[in-house]
Amino acid sequence: KQWYQRRVAITAERVRRFKGHQSFVNSCDVSAGPTMICSGSDDGTIRLWDSRRRHCVKTLNNKFQVTAVCFTEKADNIMSGGIDNHIKMWDLKHGEVSIEMKGHCDTVTCLSLSPDGNFVLSNSMDNTVRMWDVRPFAPANRCLKAFVGAQHNFEKNLIRCCWSPQGTKIVSGSSDRMVYVWDTSSRKLLYKLPGHSGSVNDVDCHPTQPILMTASSDKSIFMGELK
Repeated sequence: KQWYQRRVAITAERVRRFKGHQSFVNSCDVSAGPTMICSGSDDGTIRLWDSRRRHCVKTLNNKFQVTAVCFTEKADNIMSGGIDNHIKMWDLKHGEVSIEMKGHCDTVTCLSLSPDGNFVLSNSMDNTVRMWDVRPFAPANRCLKAFVGAQHNFEKNLIRCCWSPQGTKIVSGSSDRMVYVWDTSSRKLLYKLPGHSGSVNDVDCHPTQPILMTASSDKSIFMGELK
């Protein structure tokens, strides 16, 4: 494990190439290990990979294209989103959907687990970012909050969102070339950050420092401090 992490971090050398999907791979996530990897594809499958093995160790079959995936905290479940607008939690032990969350009105483009593992953030082409309670005994209506402002357009990019290290802020890219930052508790828009000249497709926060990274269709990556 330590060697795997160190080699990737220092050399940026490819250590494994996985084959199995029959169409575009839209999303990947790595478990806390990082031993396990999950992927979602236009072929309608979610696949589970072990970094120590060559081939896929489990395949979950969805009816529609899968555009977003992420692990739960203990990596015993995978959450997926796709063109059916629903978010599904898959039980890896039984290989079936244990929870299905409805609320979005268009394709889900991103799923991001909160730092404490209790909530998941979703971005959608319906121009909302939503926060869901994924704890085992949560109420039936698991959608807690909706954050508005970030946009999707005719390009239909799979725009990502993320949490700040403490989970107190939520960040999303947007097709209007802005980066949106909200306060998690109040849903107040804190920042609308300009700079890119194209759609902002991906955002990520440093795991311990208040540093934000954004990537855009303008072929640039920006880094800045998020106060």
